[in-house]
Amino acid sequence: MNPVAAEGVPDRRIVSDPRPTLHAVPDPVPQPVAVRQLAFDELDTPLYDTTFVVVDLETTGTSPDGDAITEIGAVKVRGGEVLGEFATLVNPGRAIPPAIVHVTGITTAMVYEAPRIEAVLPGFLEFAAGAVLVAHNARFDTAFLKAAAARQDIAWPNPQVLCTVKLARRVLTRDEAPSARLGVLARVLGASTTPTHRALDDARATVDVLHALIARVGNQGVHSLTELLDYLPNVTGTQRAKRAFAGDLPTAPGVYLFRGPSDEVLYIGTAVNLRRRVRTYFTGSETRGRMKEMVALALRVDHVVCAHGLEAGVRELRLLAAHAPPYNRRSKFPRRGWWLTLSDEPFPRLVAVRTPTRTALGPFGSRADAVDVGATVAEFAGLRTCATRLTRAARHTCPPAIVGGCPAARPDGDLDAVAYAPAVRAVRDLFTGRADTLLRAMLDRIETHSAAEHFEAAARLRDRTATVVTMLHRTQRLSALARIAELIVALPDGAGGWEFSIIRYGRLAAAGVARRGTPPMAVVDQLVAAAETVIPDLGDAESDGDRTGSALFEGGTVGSPHRVATEREPLPRAPAEADRADATSAGPRVPVAAVVTDPPVPAPYADDALFALAPPPEDAVPPLRGAPPEEVGVIARWLAKPGARIVRTSEGYREPLHGAARWIGWAQLARAAATTPSAAEQYLSER
Repeated sequence: MNPVAAEGVPDRRIVSDPRPTLHAVPDPVPQPVAVRQLAFDELDTPLYDTTFVVVDLETTGTSPDGDAITEIGAVKVRGGEVLGEFATLVNPGRAIPPAIVHVTGITTAMVYEAPRIEAVLPGFLEFAAGAVLVAHNARFDTAFLKAAAARQDIAWPNPQVLCTVKLARRVLTRDEAPSARLGVLARVLGASTTPTHRALDDARATVDVLHALIARVGNQGVHSLTELLDYLPNVTGTQRAKRAFAGDLPTAPGVYLFRGPSDEVLYIGTAVNLRRRVRTYFTGSETRGRMKEMVALALRVDHVVCAHGLEAGVRELRLLAAHAPPYNRRSKFPRRGWWLTLSDEPFPRLVAVRTPTRTALGPFGSRADAVDVGATVAEFAGLRTCATRLTRAARHTCPPAIVGGCPAARPDGDLDAVAYAPAVRAVRDLFTGRADTLLRAMLDRIETHSAAEHFEAAARLRDRTATVVTMLHRTQRLSALARIAELIVALPDGAGGWEFSIIRYGRLAAAGVARRGTPPMAVVDQLVAAAETVIPDLGDAESDGDRTGSALFEGGTVGSPHRVATEREPLPRAPAEADRADATSAGPRVPVAAVVTDPPVPAPYADDALFALAPPPEDAVPPLRGAPPEEVGVIARWLAKPGARIVRTSEGYREPLHGAARWIGWAQLARAAATTPSAAEQYLSER
């Protein structure tokens, strides 16, 4: 299918309270950058041409982790002109403390029908995209926004941030402004709006304060964004001296590498604009102590130019794995995750391993997390947790226990391997999405606890079940992507062109851009021809093919040979559901599949996710076929962006019919219930 251009989103947007309008290959050798002085015309954007989004938040308290946002107000300005405003109340999912009501005037009743932050945050991030984020005491506001993004698994866009508190302390003397509070600065600088502790009013007042401070520094030769950030008080001499490192960097997207005295890689990052991003390390906007220490050690900056953001993100992950730079804290060891899998013995147990095998769940961040999920699954499947070595002819003899004990213990006697097999089958069916019987059993137990007024036990099991569902959904979603031999996807570049990605077995094989006016399919054909060849890890399936009677699964089929559908083959469908299926390999969003409405529980809690109708999943191969989990995750998030289009695919995207996708809405509600009393009441009342 030829891509269809997406409609542009206008820059000017005025949003009314309380609900906002929501719009929707081997790595190249890094190129060294020579150090030289920046020319005047290479300085960053002039202040009169810089777009600022001034934001203010009202919250239920001061802790980003324990409190929630109640109101967002933002004003977009450029050159002294207001381009748009964004304002909305936000339902925090809990009662607003009386002390906060006294300060802000926002009551629980006012936010009762307001949208949740899950609906508001994407619209705000779109409104602020590409602009410098300004806030009064920016650390407070950005901390809440980052925490909200993390809870929704939204990648923080890492915008340039300017704090008017820091700027005011640099520009104004104590005699002029004895305090840097917004009310004091608004009065001293003659702001036209008086702060009222309401988000939009405070954002408008901050705009006036920002403009007044910029006018003051203009008399001191500060005329560009770089000069303004450099003017802030916390810029060290070392940072200023090394600002020229960014001089020869291009303005294209890519990956940058700071190198130390022995040419070792100190830090790796990505940027939409390499020159602009690297410059921020030498300005007052960089407040992290580790980064200042890294800049002091760095002697040069290398870079890799990329076609678009997805390629930059993938190359960053690969370079992090190759170099393990000391100043990066995440993604340095992509293979260190833990997976939950069935042990290879006559009486299998769930074990945590580093390398995923067939029927694996993960990856988990720690072994303890994997063990906790394994204990929950084993409890409801009746899978043994004892470490006794049992041969094929042995019997499981653990006695029943009132509290704890081995879940495989039976009051009616011992178990042989044949009688034990259904427990193994239940776990395999849960992991592969063939059945959700165990999830239903967990839900029934929660309802039993609630009916008996054992609310603490119900809450603990609710949280454990939500964790199981979340991990199942993540594994099945990424596995569905890693199963596709070749997937070609296009995303609008915002300028009338298209960003293309060739994805093979969950890995990025090629990336390119068709600028406006360039025939897009010609670019696609060139990318396919030059794309990296990806050989998936099929595990035992390469040599074993169809096998029965395995030690893992007595009397059942372990898996089926690996199969790749051709472009001309129709999408596979489950026979019993074929009359309701409407799956197609091309469409407006990724993934595209058929809506499953049966069974009704927990469908009422599911969001608009689509579920694929497909044959039973292949469980004789590792879930991601050897693809790095973080790379598959980055690709999956890119595919879910608004405007993504499937150009061509070797086979349809499909998730298991009885997989965790239909339960993810319930899990989100359960997680909200764990932290918000009102959500807990809703959860219990709707059960």
